[in-house]
Amino acid sequence: MKPFLLTVLTCGAAAAQMLDPATLAKPLGDSWPTYSGDYSGKRYSSLTQINQSNVKNLTLAWVSRIAAGPGGRSGAPTIMGGEGTGEAAAGGGTNIKGAVLEVNGILYVTTPDNAWALDARDGHELWHYFWKTRGGTHIGNRGFGMYGNWLFMETPDDYLVSLDAKTGAERWHKPIVSFEQQYFSTTAPIVIGNHVLVGTGDDLDEPGILQSFDPETGDVQWKYYSVPMKAGDAGIETWKNLDAAKHGGGQMWVPGSYDPETHLYILGTGNPSPAYTSVSRGEGDNLYTCSIVAINVDTGKMAWYYQTSPHDTHDWDSAQTPVLVDGEFNGKPRKMVLTASRNGYYFTLDRLTGEHLVTGKFTDAANWAQGYNAKGAPVRDPKKDFDIGGSLVSPANGGITNWPPPAYSPDTGLFYVPQNDSYAMYYLTETDPRGAMGLGGKEEQSVGSTGGYLTAIDYKTGKVVWRHKFPGTGGGGAQGLLTTAGKLLFGGDLGGNIVAYDPADGKPLWHSHIGQVSNAPETYMLDGHQYLLVAAGDSLFAFTLY
Repeated sequence: MKPFLLTVLTCGAAAAQMLDPATLAKPLGDSWPTYSGDYSGKRYSSLTQINQSNVKNLTLAWVSRIAAGPGGRSGAPTIMGGEGTGEAAAGGGTNIKGAVLEVNGILYVTTPDNAWALDARDGHELWHYFWKTRGGTHIGNRGFGMYGNWLFMETPDDYLVSLDAKTGAERWHKPIVSFEQQYFSTTAPIVIGNHVLVGTGDDLDEPGILQSFDPETGDVQWKYYSVPMKAGDAGIETWKNLDAAKHGGGQMWVPGSYDPETHLYILGTGNPSPAYTSVSRGEGDNLYTCSIVAINVDTGKMAWYYQTSPHDTHDWDSAQTPVLVDGEFNGKPRKMVLTASRNGYYFTLDRLTGEHLVTGKFTDAANWAQGYNAKGAPVRDPKKDFDIGGSLVSPANGGITNWPPPAYSPDTGLFYVPQNDSYAMYYLTETDPRGAMGLGGKEEQSVGSTGGYLTAIDYKTGKVVWRHKFPGTGGGGAQGLLTTAGKLLFGGDLGGNIVAYDPADGKPLWHSHIGQVSNAPETYMLDGHQYLLVAAGDSLFAFTLY
């Protein structure tokens, strides 16, 4: 279906310029051209105009509130696309959860079924794209990918859409997976060379898939399944049988990171299925669920893996952004991957081989493991599985951490992660595996949290260096983080504040109350001014020095 332009585009309304591909391969600086800012996942900006000496002078530059749906409130052009009739609606309020790209003075923003271009100087709207959905799960959208002057986003009804960045006009849309299979398509595409990498997952009983699309035509170049799909596939011996493996989950919820030297795309996979009742999947490790996997960008073949939760029984995905670091380890230079898992454990891996280097438990709350296996991964205690009589477990389903991105500072050598020390009673309600597919077969009763924290971890030892407790007695959903060469660490707290911390010790240096922060903060440079950009619900807030 061809998109329908509701309003004639005015000349110069969106003076976007194409993204230079070389920008994506550089360390994060003036722009924010991809999900994590650059390929490394560190979320460390080289900008220093805002720094410890002047952060107290940060001032609100502008606020821009967006309106989802076929109308809008700004008077900017609205472009319509989609395969639906327009009758299906997402419901709920607009919530900016994902990355906001900044390229050549233009901001590119997404929510489910919607996309916008805004002027990065003052936040005014340049165009709005609305996708008429067939339905699907509208839990969130994690942002655009960009190639030249083309943008790419996923839709809740499982399409990959390509837009012209200057006008918002639709170039094409292609199915990612079958809508009837009830996949979630929420993640941000990652563009590497002539590959648009698109992940998707399913909370029922389908396999997680990573696909590479051609940015010009939308044709599929290759597919990677996170579980064995045929007899003889690697990892099949860790499942009860082939049918269990083919329906075994391993969802691709969150974008990964890319190592240009090895040409490997490194990302985390989700939980096995059934998530809680594991009888039908056997007692093996259920590869390659709850794992860090390294995929060759040109071939779609897996080079190595490391499993952070063998035989997971609590829906503790390993779908957190891996952070790629070159640093010292045991007195020698080493190329590494750093990740803090939803299950409460931290890992340092060798980036070239996947070799395990460090395991650390970054919370005292996690009580579900009874030791470590030969590869340094925690081994579950079967007594902490879902039980008919109930079992007290930490973490609760949401994990000690979740998908909001961590950060790393080469200035301190520390890895930063939001933490929630949550507990829940887990009850088994369905013993028949046929009734427990996907996320079925359980009830969970939260019994609270001992606190929410911002935590700093030494990648060399896996030990916590400092922990800043958020105000209040509750835990829960702190969003992602940003570090800068100005020796600052930015993140939202649980009280509706965007806060600047000293990354060396976690001391708060500045804050502004904007409402519940809903995405990870970002920074960019424009017209000689460094901006701090962060979202709270349907509004973007930009701060700068004046």
